[in-house]
Amino acid sequence: MRLLMNPQLNPATERGWRRRMFNIIYRHDTRISRNFDLILIYVVLASVLVVILDSVNSLHAKFRIALYIIEWFFTLLFTVEYAIRLMVIRRPLRYALSIWGIIDLVSILPTYLSVLLPGAQHLLVVRVLRILRVFRILKLTQYMEESNQLVSALWRSRRKIFIFISVVMTLVVIFGAVMHLVEGPEHGFANIPTSMYWAIVTMATVGYGDIAPQTTLGRMISSLLILIGYSIIAVPTGIYTAELAKSLRQSCLDTPALIHDNRGCPECGLEGHESDAKFCRNCGHPLPEAVK
Repeated sequence: MRLLMNPQLNPATERGWRRRMFNIIYRHDTRISRNFDLILIYVVLASVLVVILDSVNSLHAKFRIALYIIEWFFTLLFTVEYAIRLMVIRRPLRYALSIWGIIDLVSILPTYLSVLLPGAQHLLVVRVLRILRVFRILKLTQYMEESNQLVSALWRSRRKIFIFISVVMTLVVIFGAVMHLVEGPEHGFANIPTSMYWAIVTMATVGYGDIAPQTTLGRMISSLLILIGYSIIAVPTGIYTAELAKSLRQSCLDTPALIHDNRGCPECGLEGHESDAKFCRNCGHPLPEAVK
């Protein structure tokens, strides 16, 4: 994860186009890098939209050629971006094996695999493989600073949530076994795993109705499980919210409120300096006077 947040540029290529591309792709604090992130978000959303439209049979039959050409356009575009990302960092293998690198690869491989699967009998398989590009949308979270706080709060509350899930699973096993004993196979509770499925659906207050108790005792147990579900369904939300609020309070204490302006450094282009700053916090170059 540290590599993704602070990728290291190859010292042998600290100058020239690799340095410029590194700043554009991996940095998120300059105007040009933010514009790159914004364009990439639009391109990702557009490529996912193409996949969604291609899954509609009527649209696929009518615009099959056009959608196929657009799909190859996005594939080549993502391939170039993926290659550039690998070229401008010191350890490209680490990025390739990281979660974002794998998402990049998975999003472009299906189209190339379709070339290896000719024949009408494989068209359905190819279309299924193309849907994997949807995973590319997961990369959008790395361009949102707020997502770091959400993920951090979830990670810190993982032990409490794990204990909560353990308690829930214990209740599911107990009630599943009891309902299998009380209702039996003749009422749809054929085995304990099926009864556990019923317990999960009931506790979550979904109520599909495909399996329902028929006896009076079974209905009483079902009512009790529904009440338990209502009592504990908000517990993980409360745990996560408390941890997130704690994180936000700590962030406010660590970073006092500062007024920033849009002055860009003439040397490196960094923006977002404090209003009273006279030098760039990145390269130390004198900043232009702030507009009063």
